Amino acid sequence: MQHIRPLAAALACILSLASCGSRAPREAERRPASPVDIPSIGLVFDVGGRDDASFNRSAYDGLVMLARDVNGYIRDDADADFGFKLDIRVLESKHRGADREQLLRSLAEEGRDLVIAVGFLFADSISSVAKDYPRTHFALIDGTVPDLDAGSTVTCVGFAENEGSFLVGAYAGLIAAAAGPDAKVGFVGGMDTPLIRRFLSGYAAGAAYANPALRAPGRVVSAFVARDASGFDDPARGAEMASMLFRVKSAVVYHAAGASGRGVFDAATRFGAKAIGVDSDQAAILAASDAQSDAVLSKVIVTSMLKRVDRAIYALGQELVSGIPIAGGYRTFGLAEGGVGYVAAGLPDDAVTLLSDLARRVSSGDISVPADDQALADFIAMLR
Repeated sequence: MQHIRPLAAALACILSLASCGSRAPREAERRPASPVDIPSIGLVFDVGGRDDASFNRSAYDGLVMLARDVNGYIRDDADADFGFKLDIRVLESKHRGADREQLLRSLAEEGRDLVIAVGFLFADSISSVAKDYPRTHFALIDGTVPDLDAGSTVTCVGFAENEGSFLVGAYAGLIAAAAGPDAKVGFVGGMDTPLIRRFLSGYAAGAAYANPALRAPGRVVSAFVARDASGFDDPARGAEMASMLFRVKSAVVYHAAGASGRGVFDAATRFGAKAIGVDSDQAAILAASDAQSDAVLSKVIVTSMLKRVDRAIYALGQELVSGIPIAGGYRTFGLAEGGVGYVAAGLPDDAVTLLSDLARRVSSGDISVPADDQALADFIAMLR
């Protein structure tokens, strides 16, 4: 295993107070007096950055939980300093993703044991970098690298987004039923990819399952923010897309658009409508913000589809710290594994009862949730 020497890091901070701030004396005081090898993790955020209140935020929360539970620390975050048994460093792109490979290489070059890339857009970069650093294990969250096996130095972690989206889609169906006979439900995706289509397919299936009126063509409407990765970091454009869906009588809009989702919430606020968040409990995150505008946005979010990126990253980190070799290949976290779900707080009792039953049936295999357009068409045809 490769290691970062924390004493050297602490001395570097002392010599560069401008970059380390008040953290240096505290680290020097808490780190061991002699060089000690400790496990180390590096992580690079997807487009939207750490503060997207969604996908990246969930990834960071996983690192914080890990650092807390194993007495480790995250560099440059005084609130995530719990000891010296694990060294974590996070980076985010300053060039809208153009420097993905460079950032991965910098972490591998430091000798970090585990380097995590958050988002499918890292697939090509992680394939290239992993070849040059065979002693480093790499993990790709939400993406796929072909031809891996258990002996590979790359682990691809995926989620059954369609299953979690099915549950919030069912709730969207109930909202539309209460809104009137011609109400629709909407979806905003950051970019039209097979991954984002999984969200849409599950959502539309859940809506159609709970509300027969939504089985007709054109009752589940969708829009995509952009044709490239900028669609995950463009709130203004996200608001435009959501506004278009609200104008055609969508009672609620669900998004899978990263930081662009803020625009969806803004549009819902202006239209007096409802929205569904993604990845994290977005209502809780925005409500806890010091910004009054965030608190306003939180009120339109009726639930969020939880994609437990935090749990996946926590599990990988625990394996590293425990000395368990991290297997290469592919892992999928679905409803049965606790990898996806929904926020039940604030939902009506009858809705929770329905969604709980649907979750049980999906987990048991009684309901097979579609993950693409053709499977969705077949699913709706079966319902009819």
